[in-house]
Amino acid sequence: MKLLAGNSNHTLAQAVANHLDLPLTKAQVKRFADNEVWVTIDENVRGEDVFVLQSTSYPANDHLMELLICIDALKRASARRITAVMPYFGYARQDRKTGGRTPISAKLVANLITRAGADRVLTMDLHSGQIQGFFDIPTDNLLAAPLMAQDIKENYEKPSELMIVSPDVGGVVRALAVASRLNADLAIVDKRRTGPGKSEVANIIGDVVGRRLIMFDDIADSAGTLCSAAKSLIDAGAVEVSAYVTHGVLSGAATERVKNSVLKELVITDSIEASEQVLGETKIRTVTCAPLVGEAIRRIANEESVSKLFD
Repeated sequence: MKLLAGNSNHTLAQAVANHLDLPLTKAQVKRFADNEVWVTIDENVRGEDVFVLQSTSYPANDHLMELLICIDALKRASARRITAVMPYFGYARQDRKTGGRTPISAKLVANLITRAGADRVLTMDLHSGQIQGFFDIPTDNLLAAPLMAQDIKENYEKPSELMIVSPDVGGVVRALAVASRLNADLAIVDKRRTGPGKSEVANIIGDVVGRRLIMFDDIADSAGTLCSAAKSLIDAGAVEVSAYVTHGVLSGAATERVKNSVLKELVITDSIEASEQVLGETKIRTVTCAPLVGEAIRRIANEESVSKLFD
């Protein structure tokens, strides 16, 4: 098999390659003067099982086009099977019509990837599970819960005495997966969204008084929701609040917002390449998902079960 990396996350791609003891495929992913994407595969891929690692993070449209053109180049170079490895699937939050005359962009992106020639998709912690049904090709959705639960065990004393918190009703299943692995209690923040990136806490379900809390979510973009939820939990009597988030988008003033919040720490994975601002913030810590992604790639290449990774 071969592993090809786009420009979205070279650090993760190299870590996955190291885990697999496999060199990255030689390729050029560049731009013309007018910013058109130009791709050349510099080694033979005929009959190969090729995995293209590319998160569609900021700038989302550029990285999406890179992925599509890489897939097309591999298809025309007679690769046997092409798997789009997208640790972070952009546009995932646009998975339904939220009002009249609005798109379902996640479905459109799924169509683009399929039409470009991908035979399979490998991603991690989709914003909603039904996005797997948007693809007409096999789709594996890796879960970060075991990764996060292991990190909590290693960095927190008496993890069973912690309380795991879902920052909204929609993330209960995700938070419950972590809580069950730690044998910890679960609380839920009843959040009402007032606009894109804006929300307010209406209620807290569960007794958080005197408890050490860990919020668990899939995406932190502006981090406003996360920080306001943490403040509400402290106001409700919690001793301390930390947060574990799979995809640290952290756009705009998010890093500054986390720094000035009541959060003890924010732990993210490297599904999105961290900016210098994120790397320089002591409150934000990164856990690598390279072994998880690498092992899933190995299992797919060897036609082994991926779901057994989470048993």
